[in-house]
Formats: sequence, C-alpha cells, structure tokens
Amino acid sequence: MSVKFIGYIGFNDNSELHAGVRSRALDRNYVEAAAKAQEEGGFDRVLIPFSSNSPESQIVAAYASAITTKLGFLVAHRPGFTQPTLAARQLATLDQLSGGRVAVHIITGGADEEMARDGDVGTTKAERYARTDEYIEILRQEWSASKPFDHKGRFYDVKGAFSSVQPDNLPVFFGGSSPEAIDVAGRHADVYALWGETLEQVRDAVRGVRTAAARHGRNPGFSLSLRPVIADTEEAAWKKASEIEDRVRANREAAGLPTSGHRPPNAGSLRLLETATGNRRDTRLWTGVAALTGAAGNSTGLVGTPEQVADALLDYYDIGIDHFLIRGFEPLTDSIQYGRDLLPLVRERVAARAATPTAIAS
Repeated sequence: MSVKFIGYIGFNDNSELHAGVRSRALDRNYVEAAAKAQEEGGFDRVLIPFSSNSPESQIVAAYASAITTKLGFLVAHRPGFTQPTLAARQLATLDQLSGGRVAVHIITGGADEEMARDGDVGTTKAERYARTDEYIEILRQEWSASKPFDHKGRFYDVKGAFSSVQPDNLPVFFGGSSPEAIDVAGRHADVYALWGETLEQVRDAVRGVRTAAARHGRNPGFSLSLRPVIADTEEAAWKKASEIEDRVRANREAAGLPTSGHRPPNAGSLRLLETATGNRRDTRLWTGVAALTGAAGNSTGLVGTPEQVADALLDYYDIGIDHFLIRGFEPLTDSIQYGRDLLPLVRERVAARAATPTAIAS
C-alpha cells in the first residue's frame, strides 16, 4: 500500500496561533508561495478549504494549478449551493486544465448557522446527507455518461443532462462520523477522511467504513488529518507544543472566545473533543489545541522528533491509513519543514515495509 501526503493552502499564512481563530483573508503571495513550497516538498496534493466566509476554493485551486506542474489539488466543495450538473462541469474543467490533478472533498456541513449564511435554512443533518448522496450520484453520472441522462430524485430533477468535458479520474473524498455520513461514505467515497484520533478510534472508524463500503462492492482509501509538531529532540517538541497551546489560549481569551465548555454541532468534532482529555493520548497524539478550540476541524497533532512522528504515522498506516493530510500552526514554515524532514522518512519506511512485507492490522 502506497502512502500519499496532502498539504494545505488556507488562503494566508495565519492560524489559531496568531489570532485565536483562522483568518479567511486572501493573500495571493502566500497562495503562490505555499503552492510552490509544497510542490517542491513532495506533497501529492494540497487541500483548498471551504467555508461560508472564505475565498472560493475552485478559483484558488485554478490559480495554484497554473503556477505549478505536479502538485495535485483537493478542492473542498459543499453540496446544495450549486446544481450538481454545473458543479460536475466546473470540477471536470479544472481537472482537464490542470492536467488531471484534481480531487474533490465533499463537505456536507453540520452547523446550522454556517449553512444559513449561504441561504440553506431549516434543513436537518439527515436531509443534508440525503441531499449529498443524491448530489454525488449526479456528479458521477455527469462525469461518465456517454449520452444525455435524466434524474428525478428527492432534491434534484434533471432532464437531458450531458457534459462534453469529463475527467479521466477525479477522486471523491468524503468525511463525517454520523450514521448518515457513514452510509453515504460507503456508497460514494473513494477516500474517507478522518480527523486525528487515537489508534483505537481510527481502527474502529476504518472498520466501520469498510463494512459500509463492502455492501456496495467498494474498497475506499483512508485519509487522516493531523498537525505535526516536530523538533530536534522530543523534549523540544513537547515544549513547542506547550507554547502553541499557551499562545492559542491567550489569543482566544483576548478575543473573548471560549477555551472550554464547547458543544460542537457535528458528530466528528464531538468525537474529537471527547478524545481531547489529558492533553496527550497514545504515545504522541496531542490534543491541547483541540480542547481549547472545541475541536474545530483539524486540531490534533503528533509531537516528537521527525523520526518519532514518522513512526507514529506508520502506526496509523498499519491500520489502513494511506493518506495523511498534515498542516502546521506556522503554515508556510511548517510545510517546508515537513517536506524536508518528515515526508522522506515516512516514504522510506513505507518502501522498506513493502520490500519486507508484514501482516497489516485491519
């Protein structure tokens, strides 16, 4: 099993470390620097995120693809705000113009206030996942149909749909921890995305999604999101992690934001927050920032020397993780460090295991 690394272009060089919350302001110079640095660092793809107040992910990906030659793009996309036939053509066009470097990360959305900002008011989580299920079905039809097709469903009524632009292979990434999400993942995900939890929790999640996928004759890959903190010694790495916590706490307090008592609106964040007990889980899983921020997205990390963090990533690899989405608290600087010090180590160790295969836990 190969291993792939996904980086991150979050629109600017800030993070929770700088203001307590992530800024969505667009910095073109940063986007250019981040794309080139992560291409040079050997990342396979970069995630372009999506939210109701962020720059448009497909346009940012189009710009970044024009200034790179090898780097792939994982474009976050939320169903329900664009007709699926149009979204399929937009993504296929971007894929063709970039030379086949595009994947899409379907973000269904869990917070009602987040959805309402773009006009989706009053839908339940179950309805949103049902809509996502139908949406992905139409995406795939538009990408593959050799003649016009009709679709009449609960959310979409399409007559004579057909696209003259189709991708050769445009993988669908998908995340979500609720039963509705797992059901949709089983039917549609080429890669199922998880946040960084304990080895036991990740193992259980992988098994659950594999079971759901097997009912449809499918075998998805798995992506794990983490915020590695690395230094020359283990002591220095944990000191660095502690300093990050202190700065995030101070920034949130200065901004009047809570640092405890959160109740996340979605199942994935709730699971992650429940993991954030005692600051440190397993050997290297660090949950300090997750606890401070209410597990707002990718907020857990692995802490240690590059060799120690590489070994921790291999532990996840052994239970089925074949993609790692990693980003730092100093976005550009950390991505350069990961490309120089961490990615080569993991790839070397994966190659060594392939040369002398052992049983992989499932």
